[in-house]
Amino acid sequence: MTADRPVIRVDGVSRWFGNVVAVSDVTFDVMPGITGILGPNGAGKTTLLRMMTGLAEVSSGRITMFGEPVRRNPELYRRVGVMSEHEAIYPYLTGREFVLAMARLRGVPDPNDATDRAIELVDLVKASSLRMGTYSRGMRQRMRLAATLVHDPEVLVLDEPLNGADPRQRYHFQALLRQLAARGRTILISSHILEEVEELASTVMLVINGKLAASGEFRAIRAALDHRPYHVRVVADDPRRLAAAIVQLESIDAVEMEGDGGLVVLSTHVRELQIELPRVAARVGTRLRRVEPLDDSLESVFGYLVEG
Repeated sequence: MTADRPVIRVDGVSRWFGNVVAVSDVTFDVMPGITGILGPNGAGKTTLLRMMTGLAEVSSGRITMFGEPVRRNPELYRRVGVMSEHEAIYPYLTGREFVLAMARLRGVPDPNDATDRAIELVDLVKASSLRMGTYSRGMRQRMRLAATLVHDPEVLVLDEPLNGADPRQRYHFQALLRQLAARGRTILISSHILEEVEELASTVMLVINGKLAASGEFRAIRAALDHRPYHVRVVADDPRRLAAAIVQLESIDAVEMEGDGGLVVLSTHVRELQIELPRVAARVGTRLRRVEPLDDSLESVFGYLVEG
């Protein structure tokens, strides 16, 4: 597959359980690189991931990976690494024994060498001789990731992989995912930690109530929400005088005073506001100290879409 062609194609996919619709008519493509899948609990993320990896059947629609159907396709599974949200380990095995077992189950030609390389990737060589029952949760997650990587998959599907990881482990994990993406891997990551998805993913899929609410780069999604004004915090020497002057501007929807003397300006015309604000401040004789967007983030986009 080339970088300009989708690795995974989800076409009109739905999944229902009796009268309950878990996923409803979802369509999107997944390209090489890192894609984040986000949504509230019960939104259908895990069901969608299970269908995309062939672990669950679709009720309608079609999913392909590398142009092949994902369901009941053992040869395709050799090219995919899946790390589920629910922790499954054997506490009596050492970390190395656990990863080695996965390598053998995958039919890796040189399982010992593959095991060593995978454990080194997750930076757990020193702990690999210890039983997994003695690991912290973050260490168990990293060793599970090693088991997911042991057969060098082209596609990685990771459901809540950062649960229990400390800041150092998260930093290492992010660096590893970027390294794998730079090598052409396709990585799907589902996480409730919005800041980390924002830092990692070039594309996000926002799933709400079983439907694809939005997809793309999160700033482009935010820009498309024309009905939602931007929140901009303004700090000035004389905030009351500035507020009285700018409330008359056409680019302003509302102005709120903060307790510390700052202003929160609501505007659907941010470009005009950026031009007009310094002019107004100079005219009324006050100095601008800070102008910063408050909702130019994945968290704000997520919040807007969940709120409807």
